[in-house]
Amino acid sequence: MPSTARENPAIKTSTTAGESSAQQERLPRTVRDKPFAWLLLVTGVIGWLASGALVLEKLEVLKDPNHVTVCDVNPWISCGAVMQTPQSSVFGFPNMFIGIVAFAVIITTAMGLLAGARFSRGYWLGLQAGVTLGFAFVVWLWSQALYVINVLCPFCMVVWAVMIPLFVWVTIRNISHGVIKAPPGLTKLLGDSGWIIVALLYVAVIATIFFAFIHVFAGTSGY
Repeated sequence: MPSTARENPAIKTSTTAGESSAQQERLPRTVRDKPFAWLLLVTGVIGWLASGALVLEKLEVLKDPNHVTVCDVNPWISCGAVMQTPQSSVFGFPNMFIGIVAFAVIITTAMGLLAGARFSRGYWLGLQAGVTLGFAFVVWLWSQALYVINVLCPFCMVVWAVMIPLFVWVTIRNISHGVIKAPPGLTKLLGDSGWIIVALLYVAVIATIFFAFIHVFAGTSGY
């Protein structure tokens, strides 16, 4: 006698959905589909807007090297000064164009998840590679800004800020969902400590900025 599930595909679909829901409940809240999608959407939109602002300002600087950008505050906080350096165009074109494309992918992924889309393991591995390379690139730019250029770009700092939770939580999401294999103990530890890791990275960035520009904060810079 044929099974009930085979006779009625709706029952099978309902059962599958129930199993999926149960699996979601066992995951850390932030890496469940909907909360994770909102995290991607918020960080993606903020990063895209910051990159877009940098693109507009870069176009003005290209037209007029003396253009004063909206974030030219003083000799140590200036988007315009950073845009004049070789580090702002590492690959032969302005870095912010990478952000425009990359954050658009993040936004698209978020909207897909919110709409109920399911992506393959290959897609998540590709996204992991992208955010990892992006995070490494941001760390390099941060080190250049602090220790070589000695000037901070506010819009660039916004991109730094969103890349931290983006990298941390994409990594934890992929470990929690088995895309990246890890021991159960490590998986649970990372799932429970995600926001602590993010907070520690923020503290580290703030501390390095403080000590790199301590002469400014101490009022001994002469400005």
